[in-house]
Amino acid sequence: MTDRIGLIAGNGRFPLIFAEQARAIGLSVIAVAHTGETEPSLSDLVDQIVWVHPGEMEKLISCFRGAGISEAVMAGGIRKTRLFDMRPDPRTLRLLSSLSDKKDDALLRAFAQELTKEGIAIKDTTPYLADLLADAGEMTRPLTTVERADVRFGWRLAKQVGALDIGQCVVVKAGVILAVEAIEGTDAAIRRGGMFGKGGAVVVKVLKPQQDVRFDLPTVGPDTIHAMGEVLASVLAIEAGRTLFMDKKRCLAEAMTRNIAVVGYTEETVWEK
Repeated sequence: MTDRIGLIAGNGRFPLIFAEQARAIGLSVIAVAHTGETEPSLSDLVDQIVWVHPGEMEKLISCFRGAGISEAVMAGGIRKTRLFDMRPDPRTLRLLSSLSDKKDDALLRAFAQELTKEGIAIKDTTPYLADLLADAGEMTRPLTTVERADVRFGWRLAKQVGALDIGQCVVVKAGVILAVEAIEGTDAAIRRGGMFGKGGAVVVKVLKPQQDVRFDLPTVGPDTIHAMGEVLASVLAIEAGRTLFMDKKRCLAEAMTRNIAVVGYTEETVWEK
């Protein structure tokens, strides 16, 4: 394993947590952060940081090559609304013009291939973050029979929506689709769907079937639980071992006070009797 790692940092707490975990095992972290997305406090947790705007690929590559980086990870997303506020450099423009499919996964794979050409391999973050992955099984309270049926309904739907590269999360109740996550993000979808459900909504968030875990993992955390509490949602079902659960202990404590069932399933266990 290399003694230094590149970090392509997006928004949220994930880049900060990754930097802390990587440095704890003795790695030097060289970060490329995105203006308007990445938390400025990341600069205190890394050995070197360069700020770019979305689309400035040459600057990103130059930073990593100058620091001798051969392996990098991607942590945190870029809000989809920022795609209309990009500052693409010539290399990014050439890449975009070469793609017939501009969905998230296709763009990220093409981006990774560009870095690979420069000797920079994009790696999976999960070996560094085992403690942050969602557990299997019931983490707060048991589900009712009706809730379990809704989880299965929502799981199948979320996988279908994910296969279309629309989003990772759906909100359902009593076999009715209340919301499907799109560009607005998970928390906004929870609030929208929960408003229609008027209490008791079931939130299901899964890995997209074609998702490359080097680029993105479903992520839940305090904001997820807060959004559910605002609309009195009753269940959060997530994919065990393949979902990042930020501030897990604090979230589960709050979920218990709100009587929210939090449960982790795999593709196999969700269908078990």
